Amino acid sequence: MDAFTIRVAGLISQVQPNFLSTREYCKKYLSIEEPEVFVTVTSEDILYEQRMADIEADEEGLKRRKFTDPFLERAAIQHKIADELIKRNVLMIHGSTVALDDGAYLFTAACGTGKSTHTRLWCEVFGDRARMVNDDKPFLEILPNMVIVHGSPWSGKTPCYLNESAPIAAMVRLVQAPENRFGRKSDIEAFALLLPGCSVLRFDRNLYGNLCETLIMLAEMVCVGEMRCLPDKDAAQICWEGVNE
Repeated sequence: MDAFTIRVAGLISQVQPNFLSTREYCKKYLSIEEPEVFVTVTSEDILYEQRMADIEADEEGLKRRKFTDPFLERAAIQHKIADELIKRNVLMIHGSTVALDDGAYLFTAACGTGKSTHTRLWCEVFGDRARMVNDDKPFLEILPNMVIVHGSPWSGKTPCYLNESAPIAAMVRLVQAPENRFGRKSDIEAFALLLPGCSVLRFDRNLYGNLCETLIMLAEMVCVGEMRCLPDKDAAQICWEGVNE
């Protein structure tokens, strides 16, 4: 199988796939630049990804699913690239991202809470001003004076993976509730809100240390909030008003 090169969040990686579908999946991120890192996926990597998926399902009280080997290969590539990027203060996060005007808004939540629904409501409320960037695994780059969100090929069930970047305006943790209410968070509360969306690195002690340091910087630089909400358009409007006060 021929290797190919992709550029994700500034990192140029040569990927040696086992399945033809892997290259097609990454087609929007193909590059002809000289690779900085080399990514291969072994049968052990595929087994590991299935075990991690089972652990995540157990932790969240969900039914275990048997994933296909091509799916697990893509997950392994994603995690290997994320492991390299965290060393550069670039963080993969589990969330849904919508760009609005000149900024981007990233929403995290427990599985099944409604991240995709909330970002879709933003697109309905704000029309052509809004566009989906990534619906599952964007990357955040911490720069000296701003935080940039980068799209990635990994976008969950939604075929939404724009090869675009935008400065982050806010990060919001969604919680289902009987009414819509937004609250800003700071310091340890902000850190605690962001951590669950980044738990993919929790089994590597060194990388987890990098993760915590990066999250502390992130919480100091970006508006962080909690949106207790219903799945309605008012939630999108109230959330936007809350982060832009």
